[in-house]
Amino acid sequence: MEQLAKHVLIVTSVDAEKNAVLSGLQNKNTLNIDVQTVGVGAVTAAVNTANLLAKHSYDVVINMGVAGGFPNKANIGDAVIATDITAADLGAESDDGFKPIEELGFGQSALRSDKAMGERLTQELNTRCTFSIHSGPVATLSTVTGTAKTLNELEKRVPGVVAEAMEGFGVAMAAHIASVPFLEIRTISNLVGPRDKSAWRLDVALRSLEHVSKHLKEVL
Repeated sequence: MEQLAKHVLIVTSVDAEKNAVLSGLQNKNTLNIDVQTVGVGAVTAAVNTANLLAKHSYDVVINMGVAGGFPNKANIGDAVIATDITAADLGAESDDGFKPIEELGFGQSALRSDKAMGERLTQELNTRCTFSIHSGPVATLSTVTGTAKTLNELEKRVPGVVAEAMEGFGVAMAAHIASVPFLEIRTISNLVGPRDKSAWRLDVALRSLEHVSKHLKEVL
C-alpha cells in the first residue's frame, strides 16, 4: 500500500512524448501521477520543473522522452535508464581539450539517478519488453550531435555514455535542489553521429516509450 501513496511527476519535452506516456499509463494509473510537458532544452525544462515542484509535493521526478543512442550502445527502439545525467557541454574549451565545470571550480556537471529505482525498472523491463534495455550515463546537450568528430569527443568526455538528449540535467538539477529523487528514461529514435534525419524513427521510439510507461507502476 505504501507504493500506491506516491505522488509522481513525469515530465517530457513535447506533447508527442507526453501522449505516449499517457497512453501507456491508461487504465494502469493506480499511482498519483502527473504528466507534464516542460519544453525543449535544459534551461526551459529546469525552470518549468522547478515551478511544478514549488507548487506540489512529489515523491519522485521522472524525465521521459526520446533520445539519440550511441552506436554499439543502444539501437533504435531500445530503452535507456540513466545511471548518471551529465551536462556534457558545461565547461570550457582549452588547448588541452574540454574542461568540465568541476575543474573550473564553479559547480557540478553530473547528477546520479535514484539507483534502487533505476535497477528495479531495468529488471522489470528486461522481463517484459521485446526491445533491449540499457543502463548507463546519459548526456544532456544544448546542441544535438551531428558529426563523427563530436560523437568521438563525447564518448571521451562522458565515459560509457549510452544516449544523448536535451533536458535531463535541467530536470535532474531542479529535482536535486528540491531534494526529490529523480530518473531519466529515454527510448532511442536515432543513432548519434553524422546527421541523417531520414534515418530517424520517432514512431518506433514513441511506441517503446508507451510500452515502458505501462510498467512504471510495478517499480514506483
